[in-house]
Amino acid sequence: MIEPKRLFDFIYHQQEKFPQEKCYVYKKDTIWKSISTQQFIKQANIASRALLNLGIKPNDKIAVISSNNRPEWHILDIGTLQIGAQNVPLYPTLSEKDYEYIINHSDALYCFVSDKELLEKVTAVKDRTKLKGVFTFDEINVETSWSSFLELGKSEANQPLVEKYKKDVKADDLATIIYTSGTTGTPKGVMLSHRNIVENTLVSAEALDLEGNHHRVISYLPINHIFERFASYYYHFMGFEVHFAESIDKLGDNLKEIQPHFMPVVPRLIEKVFDKIVAKGNGLSGIKKGLFFWALALAENYKPYNQNTAFYNFKLKIARKLIFSKWAEALGGELRFMVSGSAPLQERLITIFNAAGIPIFEGYGMTETSPGVSINDLRNGKFKVGTVGKALNGIEIKIAADGEILVKGSNIMLGYYKNEELTNKTIIDGYLHTGDIGTLDEEGFLKITDRKKEMFKTSGGKYIAPAVLESALKQSRFIEQAMVIGESEKMPAALIQINFDFVKEWAKRKNYFITDVATDKNLISRVQKEIDICNANFGNWEKIKKFEITPEEWTIEADLLTPTMKMKRKNIKKKYKYLFQKIYNS
Repeated sequence: MIEPKRLFDFIYHQQEKFPQEKCYVYKKDTIWKSISTQQFIKQANIASRALLNLGIKPNDKIAVISSNNRPEWHILDIGTLQIGAQNVPLYPTLSEKDYEYIINHSDALYCFVSDKELLEKVTAVKDRTKLKGVFTFDEINVETSWSSFLELGKSEANQPLVEKYKKDVKADDLATIIYTSGTTGTPKGVMLSHRNIVENTLVSAEALDLEGNHHRVISYLPINHIFERFASYYYHFMGFEVHFAESIDKLGDNLKEIQPHFMPVVPRLIEKVFDKIVAKGNGLSGIKKGLFFWALALAENYKPYNQNTAFYNFKLKIARKLIFSKWAEALGGELRFMVSGSAPLQERLITIFNAAGIPIFEGYGMTETSPGVSINDLRNGKFKVGTVGKALNGIEIKIAADGEILVKGSNIMLGYYKNEELTNKTIIDGYLHTGDIGTLDEEGFLKITDRKKEMFKTSGGKYIAPAVLESALKQSRFIEQAMVIGESEKMPAALIQINFDFVKEWAKRKNYFITDVATDKNLISRVQKEIDICNANFGNWEKIKKFEITPEEWTIEADLLTPTMKMKRKNIKKKYKYLFQKIYNS
């Protein structure tokens, strides 16, 4: 039996233990198609031979950019890794300037892109890089298409060399360089070894309550992000059917078609799903509407491990049958649970979804930790709302004197590519300094309270933890995004991006038309009420004293959010400098 030690071992483990007829499932021209484990391995070997025929050697770098998750990405990934080369995945939303920087910094020799738009962006900077060629997954140009690339590896003449290189790859060898999306500053190249991700995958498999190889999963989060990347190897290891969503816009339809048993999520997605559910509830009338909001109020008081009363559980059983079953159907009807990562998720939403019988288990990790550090697990009392769970097996967590979370284990990155100085500042005595602030309770549950770099002092010398305030503000249905500001100023304030859909509905109910959300007095007054409710839970020095509403939505395209929907604080502050000045200079 193959024991995975290198990332490509996982798919061979699957082939040996439980080969899948539907290893990967994707939609092409409105029809779902699939490839088996055997077909996948065959194409990965073709990709390896093609790369060798292009002159790629062990430790060479291959850049990959895809707008959607698809089999070609994974075939190329395994084809690259098993000859000892490295995959350098990039976000499809980056600018040409970022592509030029990362391609040069990573020393990538070839680049694979998914479509025409990305081809044009990379082609525009190609002459300023070391790239020898660009291939496309879509059939755009015959000479540089995916099928033409595979044709280069059709002959099996150099398969013995593939096998030799495969055998030579060691667990501690570099597997990938993942460039952080960068909420501030220049992207950093995180170097992860095969061991980093393999061992993290194995301990995460123990922590996820899924057994057997009969599960369907859906792949839709950006594959270049370590969260989805790790998940792909986990699926190989477990022998799951991986179904690719057509796009994030079609996720709702695809969930109903695929009926997945498990899916990883990011908080922003859950927030949007919940907003849509509540909007539908608001659209009901009479007894149906009353039942909906009765069930919602009931769910907010849910406690795990049967801590509620027998009468509460009786009512919850009714709520699940009448209301929450419809939520489950909207998510495919077969979902066992979801795992949330990448950013903090509101405690209220975790409580509500768990009450609804659609558990969400929040975990914690980062690119530098391959990614998992801790996770909630309903088994054996390892679930506590408001925390990111307990440390995964073999991973040590400790809290520094200043509150920073330090992590040690085989999951800690090799370092930052071409940046030894930053590596030595980040990894000290084997402990990764995460930059996050948190606490460990007496039971070993980890709670994240803020980002070290994002905490600030007001001019009065009081510390403000913006993430805590922002999470509280976003519980309002009027507020979609909030950024707390006030470093070295006399008081904390906030830039608010409203929930445009909800505000439009709210105005419609009141027969009221809003021409400018940033200046509308009625809306400002209503948002102030929401902020007053939030402020009641904080000390006087923490309360939001002023706020301004931004006129437009904060988007990835506008470079205000990272691809995983975290705020780019520096960019938001720069764009809305005039609102910042209005708050503190008026």
